[in-house]
Amino acid sequence: MEFELNTTINASAEAIFNAWLSSKGHAEMTGGAAKCSREINKPFEAWDGYISGKNLEVIPNQKIVQTWRTTEFSEDEEDSIIELNFEELDGKTHLHLKHSNLPAHGEQYAKGWEVHYFEPMHEFFK
Repeated sequence: MEFELNTTINASAEAIFNAWLSSKGHAEMTGGAAKCSREINKPFEAWDGYISGKNLEVIPNQKIVQTWRTTEFSEDEEDSIIELNFEELDGKTHLHLKHSNLPAHGEQYAKGWEVHYFEPMHEFFK
């Protein structure tokens, strides 16, 4: 299962990219504790340990690809993959998120991205 979401945030691609991959920035942007890094294959955690994964690809200010799972995944379910693409225009950034390789119960995460990421990000970057 997979889905794609889009939003436009009133911030530069650099600001969003830096916040996403910074423990402090990610926590401030979303409201949940985070441990993040820019290093490839380095594990990360977000939302107080509810989300975990590792960085697969990092292209500064353009693209982030990560494995991604929540504590709701069963041990026999593979990690899902998120791909974030940043496109800046006139001081705003179009953020395209593709979430793939989700288990059958993964449809719930589309609303989760909207409520727990996009809405707080819009508020944070006002």
